[in-house]
Amino acid sequence: MRTSDFDQIVERALRNIPARFRSRMNNVAVIVEDEPAPTLLKARGISPGGTLLGLYEGRPLAHRSVFESFPLPDRITVFQGPHERLAPNREDLERLVEQTLWHEIAHHFGINEREVRAAERLRRMRQLWPHTSHS
Repeated sequence: MRTSDFDQIVERALRNIPARFRSRMNNVAVIVEDEPAPTLLKARGISPGGTLLGLYEGRPLAHRSVFESFPLPDRITVFQGPHERLAPNREDLERLVEQTLWHEIAHHFGINEREVRAAERLRRMRQLWPHTSHS
């Protein structure tokens, strides 16, 4: 996929984030990179053969002080290559990008990895609930 097409998917995913969250995301750059660097994977404790879909770098809002002045922009990176390898079609790619963006935005708001994963599991369970049947 061309980089410009993937950029459009990321932009659309960002627009799908509810305004109440987007409006609080001041000074956050959302960028796309082809692949996470091997040194980044190693630094994050990702084993060989593993990958990274997205990365939040910055100081979470929950840990900031009103006395901090002129912080550098926080950065959310979405890695194109891993998304394309994991998604079998465009619809799944768009859904995966949106999930990745939500995950990284949660970190921006100060939610740690364990809490983000728990929220993702709960969301998946809720989405499955109407499709399950009880005998």
